[in-house]
Amino acid sequence: MSPQLKLSDRHQHILWATIRHYIATAEPVGSRTIAQEYGLQVSSATIRNAMGRLEKAGLLYQPHTSAGRIPSDSGYRIYVDNLMSLDESWNNHLLNLYHQKLNWEAYNIETLLKRAAQILASLSGHIALITLPQNSQNQLRHLQLIPVNEKQVMLLVVTDGYYTQSLLIDLPQRDYNSDNREDLESELELLSNFLNSKLKGKSLATLNHLNWGELDQEFKKYTEFMQDILKVLARENQSTDCTPIVIRGISEALRQPEFSEVQQVQMLLHLLEEEQEQLFPLIFEYPDLDEKSPRVSVRIGSENPLEPLTICTVISANYKQGDIPVGSIGLIGPTRMLYENAITLVEAAAYSLSEALS
Repeated sequence: MSPQLKLSDRHQHILWATIRHYIATAEPVGSRTIAQEYGLQVSSATIRNAMGRLEKAGLLYQPHTSAGRIPSDSGYRIYVDNLMSLDESWNNHLLNLYHQKLNWEAYNIETLLKRAAQILASLSGHIALITLPQNSQNQLRHLQLIPVNEKQVMLLVVTDGYYTQSLLIDLPQRDYNSDNREDLESELELLSNFLNSKLKGKSLATLNHLNWGELDQEFKKYTEFMQDILKVLARENQSTDCTPIVIRGISEALRQPEFSEVQQVQMLLHLLEEEQEQLFPLIFEYPDLDEKSPRVSVRIGSENPLEPLTICTVISANYKQGDIPVGSIGLIGPTRMLYENAITLVEAAAYSLSEALS
C-alpha cells in the first residue's frame, strides 16, 4: 500500500467488501448492502461515512449522485496489492486440469497454444492471449561499433542467418571532438572486439540475461554503455520481429456490461485484430536481471498505455524455455474481474507451458 495512504482495518474491510460485491453484481454498492451482507458489526451510517472517506481518497466513486459507489482503478490496485489472497488449492486444481486437457506430446506447439488459450478463455470468461515462442535460436555472428558524430555511434549487427541490422546509439556523456576522433575509433574498435568475444554465438533472447558484474577491469567504465547497447538491440528485435498472438474468447468477453458502448468495442477489436504489433510489447517483455519482476504483471485501467485498454485489466506472465522467457500468456477483461481467479489462471498456464517447453 502506498506510504501516503494509510487505511484502518475497518476501511480496508469496507473497500474489500465493496469491490467483491461490485465484481459479483456489476451494480453500484450502498452502505446498507455492506452492512447486511458482510458482517461488519457497525451501522450503515458508519459504513456510509467510511465509504465517503474512501471516495475522497480516490478509491471509490459514484457513477451518479444518488447511486452507490464502485471501485476506481486505484481502488482495484489497493485490492490487488494488499487485500486479496490467492488460493493455493485452486492453483493446484488448475495445474492438474492443464495436465489432463493438454497432451504435450500429441500436438505441435501452435496447436498446443491454441488449445491452452481456449481453455484459459473458457475458464475465465475473458479474452485469452498467448504469443507464439520467439526465435530464441537466432544467434549473433558479428557486431561492429562505428562513430557517426560526437554524440552517437552506429551498431551494425549480423546474425547467423546473415540478417543485418543497424542501430543508432547515444554515446555516454563525454567530450569527444575532432582532435580525439582517432581515440574514439580506437576505443570503439576495442569495444567491438570485446563485445564479439562475449556475445558471438549468443541468442538474441539471452541478451538481457548476461551478467556484466564480472567484466575485466579496463572495461568496467563501459558497463552501462554496453548494457544500453544490449537493451536497444533486444528491444528492436522484440518489436520488429514479433510473432503472432493466439487470441480466444472475444465474443464471450464482450458480453460483459462494461463493453456496452459500440465505440469502445470497435477500438478494442481493431487493436486485437489489426494492431497486434502494439499489443505484443505490452504483454511480452524480457525482464531485466537486476529488477525483481513479479511472476504475473497486472495492469489496471489507466495503467495501460493503449487507449482501447484503459477500461480493461491486462494480466500477463511469461512462459520460458529453460530459464529464458520466450513468450507470454495473458488475459484481457474489464477492470471488474475476480482478480484472484484470473491471476492464478494465468500463472498456472504459464507454468504449464514452461514445463512443456523445458
